[in-house]
Amino acid sequence: MTSPSPLSLPRLVAGLLLVLLLGLAGPAEASLLHLEGPVPAELGVHDGSLSACAVPAHCVRADWPLTDPEAALSALVPLLETTEGVRIVERDGRYLHATATSRLFGFVDDLELQALPAAGVLQARSSSRLGDSDLGVNARRLAALQQQLPDS
Repeated sequence: MTSPSPLSLPRLVAGLLLVLLLGLAGPAEASLLHLEGPVPAELGVHDGSLSACAVPAHCVRADWPLTDPEAALSALVPLLETTEGVRIVERDGRYLHATATSRLFGFVDDLELQALPAAGVLQARSSSRLGDSDLGVNARRLAALQQQLPDS
């Protein structure tokens, strides 16, 4: 009869990591890592508009034509408040800034919305704080939000 071989340290570590990764059923705040990065200086309204994306590989900016952009912004607030990993940081009239934290690694993205009623536009911008590419996360975030708009 052969005795079972003892677990090697690499196997034990790999097993523990697997348990940790599969066991992350909680909110984004319980991510394996928390890679927040600095708050970008370009956040907010500048000259009446959200900032353009300096690096399109990890930032998306869109103008959505709407009949009532203020109502559309208000309609998106409850959706954002109930989306896992999203936290509204600032809501000031026609402007909203939220952060979206990824579940696994805790990457923080900034989401901004601004209603421009005179132009009939809701501006949207989603940008990653860290990394060279977001693998399409910001574009998918804006597309999902746009689908929820009343005029869409």
